[in-house]
Amino acid sequence: MHKVCLIGGNGFIGTNLQAVLKDEFETFSFDKKNIKNSKNFIEGNVTNIATLEEGLNKNFDFLINLAAEHKDNVSPKSLYYDVNVQGSINICNVAKKLNINNIVFLSSVAIYGFSKTPCDEDSEKKPFNDYGKTKLEAEKVFLSWQKESPLERKLIIIRPTAVFGLNNRGNIFNLINQLRKLSFFMIGNGSNKKSIAYVENLSAFIKHTLNLRNGCHIFNYVDKPDFSMKNLVNLIKKTLGVDSKFTIKIPYFIALFFGYSLDILGFFLRRKFQISAIRIKKFCSNSLFETSFEKIGFEPPYELEEALEKTILYEFENKNLNENIKN
Repeated sequence: MHKVCLIGGNGFIGTNLQAVLKDEFETFSFDKKNIKNSKNFIEGNVTNIATLEEGLNKNFDFLINLAAEHKDNVSPKSLYYDVNVQGSINICNVAKKLNINNIVFLSSVAIYGFSKTPCDEDSEKKPFNDYGKTKLEAEKVFLSWQKESPLERKLIIIRPTAVFGLNNRGNIFNLINQLRKLSFFMIGNGSNKKSIAYVENLSAFIKHTLNLRNGCHIFNYVDKPDFSMKNLVNLIKKTLGVDSKFTIKIPYFIALFFGYSLDILGFFLRRKFQISAIRIKKFCSNSLFETSFEKIGFEPPYELEEALEKTILYEFENKNLNENIKN
């Protein structure tokens, strides 16, 4: 049985991925704290190369790097570079020393920045924030590692869009929760479209890529179809049983002015607010991505509408959901 180490494995994606891999791989989690009380846990930090070298010295066949600083308001900003870039350098150096030749790196579609047209894997990279910039720099680190020994080493770079699912507390969960509480405000007309991804589909895809041949493989990960914000909101409302006709709308320019005002106020007060100009821009922009994963014969186990319904029922209707949608 192959041995796999999930670096940053105690997070949302790592926890789901462990469940997907456990029957076919001996799986370990490398992370800062064993908050999940995991059986195969290795304590360490990607910024500390000594703990990496000691923790990964277990004859691993695959390293899957999920570790990242990713929130919008990380402070100081140097943490993005310490974890996302230097952490990747450390992983590659340890992999070379321990002769580990298979690495999966979870990057992000943030490397493309804002784009008016759908981005595929070959689209121009224009990251607009430190998270996207450091993810792009980290990709270059791993690409250099693979090119040093291209016939023996396998590198898989996966760029997921916004990921949602059971027990996640990200943007999709917040949207569902606001709609449930009738506290949601639509900014703009809701015609902008968003590509999103379901965590169980992403985990299944990562597992699928472990069987690829040696070399370098790069994929965006999105689940189709893409929903407009208006259609996504209506779909969530339907599942929640909320009146789909009632939605408070705020013109984009008013919301953006409010966001900039809070940014200025936060600067003087030295605090960060939940609403900001950049978050309003992200909410109202198109975030569309294409993927080439069908070329390697992958089919997501869940349809997107099914995944949204499963998440909503689990989080807000029945915490002990008996997989009545799909096992």
